[in-house]
Formats: sequence, C-alpha cells, structure tokens
Amino acid sequence: MKTLFNRGRLARPAPSQTPSKQGSGAGQVEARPEYLGVAAARPANMAMSATRTMARPIGLETAVTGLGTGVMCPAARPGTAQGPHRGPGQAQAQDPGTAQDPGTAQDPGTVRAQVAYPELTKPVDMDAAAEFIRLHRRECPEAGDVGLRLREIRSQIDLTGTYQHTSAELAFGARVAWRNSCRCIGRLYWQSLQVRDRRNVDSADDVAAECAVHLRAATNGGRIRPMITVYAPDRPGRPGPRIWNEQIVRYAGYQHPDGTVHGDPRNADLTSLALSLGWQGEGGKFDILPLVISAGSTGGQPRVFGLAHDVVLEVPFSHPRFDWFTELGLRWHAVPVITDMCLEIGGVCYPAAPFNGWYMGAEIGARNLADCDRYNQLPEIAARMGLDRSRDRSLWRDQALVELNVAVLHSFDAAGVTMTDHHTESRRFLTHLAREERAKRICPADWSWIVPPISGSATEVFHRYYDEADLRPNFFRHDRDLPGLHPGPG
Repeated sequence: MKTLFNRGRLARPAPSQTPSKQGSGAGQVEARPEYLGVAAARPANMAMSATRTMARPIGLETAVTGLGTGVMCPAARPGTAQGPHRGPGQAQAQDPGTAQDPGTAQDPGTVRAQVAYPELTKPVDMDAAAEFIRLHRRECPEAGDVGLRLREIRSQIDLTGTYQHTSAELAFGARVAWRNSCRCIGRLYWQSLQVRDRRNVDSADDVAAECAVHLRAATNGGRIRPMITVYAPDRPGRPGPRIWNEQIVRYAGYQHPDGTVHGDPRNADLTSLALSLGWQGEGGKFDILPLVISAGSTGGQPRVFGLAHDVVLEVPFSHPRFDWFTELGLRWHAVPVITDMCLEIGGVCYPAAPFNGWYMGAEIGARNLADCDRYNQLPEIAARMGLDRSRDRSLWRDQALVELNVAVLHSFDAAGVTMTDHHTESRRFLTHLAREERAKRICPADWSWIVPPISGSATEVFHRYYDEADLRPNFFRHDRDLPGLHPGPG
C-alpha cells in the first residue's frame, strides 16, 4: 500500500497488518540507488525470535531531542539474543542488485564527501572492561568466573588492542545501556530488548541491508517490538561502520535559496548530503530519506541506500471530531529506530547499533509536528479551529497542541500501531524507579527529559527530583558534523 505521496505504506484502521509484498529492487539499473527490501536483505538462515507484544526503549524518537521517551509493553517477555548469521555466503546479506554504490549512480563531478576517521591507536581501557565484566557476573553469576574471563580479556587486549564480547555479554550490555539511559522515560521493560548480533557485518552494503531487516522485524505489522542490531565495533586501525542518519526513517527537508525549508527542517543538512551523493528526492513534505552509511573498510566514503516502499510503515493522521484534519496531509512513520548513537560496553565502542522501541504520542504531537523549527503545524490547526490568534492570552497554541496530540493517538490506535501516552508512561517510569531502588541500583534520570513536553505538571514525574549519574554501559550521541557539510542541528 503506497502513501499519498507514493512513498511507503500507509497504515489503515485495523487491529493488525497483513504482510506486505516483497520489494522488487533486485536487478534494477537507473541513475539512483536501488531500494532495500527485506526480500533481498534478509539472509536465508537468519533467525528472528518474536515476542508476544512490543515495547520501545524510548528516546527512540529522540533524534529530535536525544534519547527520548518510549515505553515497553508490560506483557512483553524478556528479549532474546540472536547470534550472527553464519554459513556459506554470510557476506552476502542481500542480492547483488539491492544496493548500489552512489559512485556509479551519480553524474561525474558530483560532490563526494569524504569522512575523516580519527586514528584509533589507543587500546581498550582494561579498567573499563573489568568494571563491565564484574557488573555482568554480579547480575548474572551463571556466566562464569570473573578472574578467568578478565585474564582472557587482558590477553586479547595485549595482542590486538581490543577484545570480543561473548553473545551473553553483548546482550546484557545492550540492555543495561538502555537501563542506564538517563533521558529515557520508558526503561521499565529494559530486559525485553531483543539483541541482533551482527558484529560480523562491517560493509556499507550489508549494514544497509540489515537495517531494512531490522525495520521490518521491529515493525511487526504494527505490533512493534523493541530491538537493537549491533554491527562491527571500532578496533585499533579499523573503525566500525557509521550511519549518518539520526534514525532509519527520516523525512527530507529541502532548503530553498531564501532560507525556507520544505519538509522537515531538522534534516536539511542530511538532505543536502544525500542529494550530493546521487539521491533524487521528490520534493514532498514527507519524502523518506535514504540511509547514508560509511565504512572504514572502504575508506570512509559515504554511500546512499534507499529503503523499499513496503519496508516503512506510516500512519496518516485524522481526528475523531474534526473532519478537516485529514486535509492537512500529516503522517508519521511507525517505528523510531535511533541510528546515530554509539553503544559503549566495557570500553568497546559499537558506532552503528540501531535500536528502537515504540513512540510516545507527545514525541510526534508535541515536538516533531508542533515545534516552530520542525513542521510548525499549530498556527494552521488553530486557524481551522477558529481560535483567536491575535494574542497569547487566548492560549490558542495550547488548545491546538492538545488537539494535535489527540489526533496522533487516535490515528495510531485506529491503524493498530503500538503507541503510548505521556500520562501512562510517567506512571510506568516511577514503577521502574521503585524497582531499581529495591535492587539497590542507581536510576539516573534527567528531569528536563523525563518530564513530557506537554502537560508536564499534570504527570507524576514532574513533582520530584532524580539522581544524575554517568553510568556504563550506555549510549552516546555521535558528533553531528556531517561529512563534507557544515555542522548539523544539535
């Protein structure tokens, strides 16, 4: 099912989604990157464990604001770690025609941005490794003897400058990184995060293909499930792959000569970079940007990879009372998969580790569509509601903001796509806080992020203080300087 702008699938009001047909990108030849569909991207022997329901390590939309909000479903079972796919052809994570080097898709003379990777000469800090291993064995004593494992790690660091986590250590580290994320309100179900181990994947083509697999699996027909895919880590002399998008799905922002932007202004720099690398946008308000990926193994040259139309689930917005709301042509993608944060576990940095949960309605309704430097929809909504915009004391912004958030929650519910609201999530966070206190663990929280961006004082998380601590493992945001361009937005 294609969208209003012939881009991606639109969710229809239904309790569940039927599987969409596979993309037909293989074998395509044209002057633009071919699209990544799960049919071509999914390794034949890749295991996908399903959970009964979904959840999200919030913050997950927060490319807008960092690790944002996000929640996990109380019914979700603990996630499982999926080992790296193996066997003949494991390097072929997609059909040969699924992704194309923009070097062959662009005209001669097109700007080719080069990434300047830092020299990775320092070995992994043994103290950081030891701190993590002791934490893991303390919470998971069945994992084995601490001393023996530390001797193994020291030997690996002495020989190679780094060490390799076991599958169990990787899964534990990824989940605890979510647990330690001080800006995330949705940490109650941190143990339900599914971990996809793709540390053997370090080429741009395979990273892009696995991103499509991740998005398809996490979407789950609208019953979103929390997931992280971990690619190759940084190693001395060989940096891991890098995804330059803030999220797998981002909408283009086309900057005009007069400084105005059509689409999402937050992504204007990334849009310019994608266009310089051969991508051809359609000029719409909700054009889905391609993935921009660079890998040290190829000299760090960024390449663009489009997402197949049926990989991205989008929800068109309507309102339960205002029939005119559909005329605004608003929509948003269903799954917020953060891609521009480094997962750091025991001194090892995984620069590409896309992770998701599900949306909290206010992330879309009170930020993405409402902020003045984003889609700025409040004036238009207020005008259609007939509100007095001549003075601030009429509170026209507040009234329009509430109705926009009503529309977001209503539309996701009608489409059968998982979403939570800020009141429910606030109560769940305090439940998580109580559990961590009973476990005698510090629960770091940034008040300015935990309090929702709408009706803050009406939520329970507003009326207290929180501990602040920089705990590891954790997620850390990448430098926002895009290759070949001036620094991007915060």
